[in-house]
Amino acid sequence: MSKVVVITGASSGLGRATAQHLSEQGHRVFGTCRNPSQHQATAGFEMLPLEITDTTSIQSLVQCVREKAQRIDVLINNAGVGITGPQEEITMEAIHQHFKTNCYGPLELIQAVLPHMRQQKTGLIINITSIAADMGLPFRGPYAAAKSALERMSEALRMEVKAFGIEICNLAPGDFVSNIAQGRHHAPLLEDSPYYESYKTSLEMMNAHVEQGIDPKAIVAKIEAIMEQKNPAVRYKVGAPLQKISGVLKVLLPSRWFEKLLMNHYKL
Repeated sequence: MSKVVVITGASSGLGRATAQHLSEQGHRVFGTCRNPSQHQATAGFEMLPLEITDTTSIQSLVQCVREKAQRIDVLINNAGVGITGPQEEITMEAIHQHFKTNCYGPLELIQAVLPHMRQQKTGLIINITSIAADMGLPFRGPYAAAKSALERMSEALRMEVKAFGIEICNLAPGDFVSNIAQGRHHAPLLEDSPYYESYKTSLEMMNAHVEQGIDPKAIVAKIEAIMEQKNPAVRYKVGAPLQKISGVLKVLLPSRWFEKLLMNHYKL
């Protein structure tokens, strides 16, 4: 059955791949980005403007989709950015902006969509989070925290809206091939910083993990499978086996053992 799908962050990467695939499968897809005119010609689906941190932009997007398609069946909150750095050295302004993009903005978009889904008595919201939400990762603390916050609010919201026929789930990818390294905020790598060597090593590992990550098509396939399910699970993981099991190890192992595993992995 053809559905009306809204996908944020659809100008590149996972968002674009998902939007193109779902459009090819016959769904009516609206992708979003800041400057849709730069991407519309090659997109293969309709692009609409959205600044995920701006209330007016969010309201305009929802109104536009409603006017064009009369309904919103699926919202995929994919837009997001990375952030790295020693937490002592990341500016509070950067952390606030990160939470606006990765947590508050997606939640505000959900708030704008829910009244329409409730009126339809049906709807599906998929939040693209991260396996990093399972734990605090060195030099990626704000990223893990923002994704974790979005997941916890989604888990609570899922129970609140289930009576209205609306399903909400989190999809947590591990590392996958993408351009996130180019778009993430980096706290400067300062040679006089006490964190210089450990931060430098971690940055190199992060970038290598992305380059060696799984094919985004695996995540696209999972999104399509979730859309076809009557009762989606609370959370799905897609990634390398070790990344998928990391959250389980955190629960099973003594906390200092798990911390030691992470520190050894990141050469700290």
